[in-house]
Amino acid sequence: MPQHSHAPALLIINGKGAGNEELRQAVNRLREEQITLHVRVTWEHGDAARYVAEAARLGVGTVVAGGGDGTINEVAAALAQLPAQGRPALGILPLGTANDFAMACNIPLSPEQALQLAIKGRSVPIDLAKVNGERYFINMATGGFGTRITTETPEKLKAALGGVSYFVHGLLRMDTLQADRCEIRGPDFRWAGEALVIGIGNGKQAGGGQELCPNALINDGQLQLRLLIADELLPALVAALFNDEESNSILSAALPWLEIDAPHEMTFNLDGEPLKGRHFRIEVVPQAIECRLPPNCALLG
Repeated sequence: MPQHSHAPALLIINGKGAGNEELRQAVNRLREEQITLHVRVTWEHGDAARYVAEAARLGVGTVVAGGGDGTINEVAAALAQLPAQGRPALGILPLGTANDFAMACNIPLSPEQALQLAIKGRSVPIDLAKVNGERYFINMATGGFGTRITTETPEKLKAALGGVSYFVHGLLRMDTLQADRCEIRGPDFRWAGEALVIGIGNGKQAGGGQELCPNALINDGQLQLRLLIADELLPALVAALFNDEESNSILSAALPWLEIDAPHEMTFNLDGEPLKGRHFRIEVVPQAIECRLPPNCALLG
């Protein structure tokens, strides 16, 4: 029987994952199926964008991002800037230390399964978020004091606290506790005050599996804003978080765009990549690119 033919694909691997033997076998197996698969390896920032431009010239159907959230970010941003006509779909091969986006999408961690899905899976339009008209994120932007939280939450604490441990871990380390005063505006939304953590989610989770924005979807034309506010005494705040209840200290909103102003420089991590500034305009770009995702992807509405 003739093989079902798939358009050629280009795989961009973060240099750190290039020696992965399982991945080499997965690539060979696809090639045995007569699928044309070009492989490129990144060495420094900017490589992924150059390879995406090459992929467009080669007329591939899919560009697979092999790496962590940072690699996916770079590939997705480069794809978004191509003309929609003939733009390749994004495939995802999780190889990073932080695979928050891939995990939330239920993408298999096995290179063989992930690569098969990335090339043969159904492609669906997904949103991206654009920051200050030039930078993008596919998963999440975190700002305020949360950017200084490490992801080394002890496992027991994680289990006991569930989704809020991302916040609490930082609160328990008082040396990192610093509220950022800021003002946030959006359609029918305005807030000013002291924010400990600002999470803006296109995807749901960051920090190694913490669901910062549990209601986020990547195809709803909205961003989920989650604010942890420093407007009450710390013990009350910690108690509220330990009880895992929506207290007055957590504020949520769904917005197509928002603007954030701070009196001094603050840092936002866009899928883990830092961006400093005092003014941020963050807007959703609906159906910015196509992505090959499993049927059980938890980020699709």
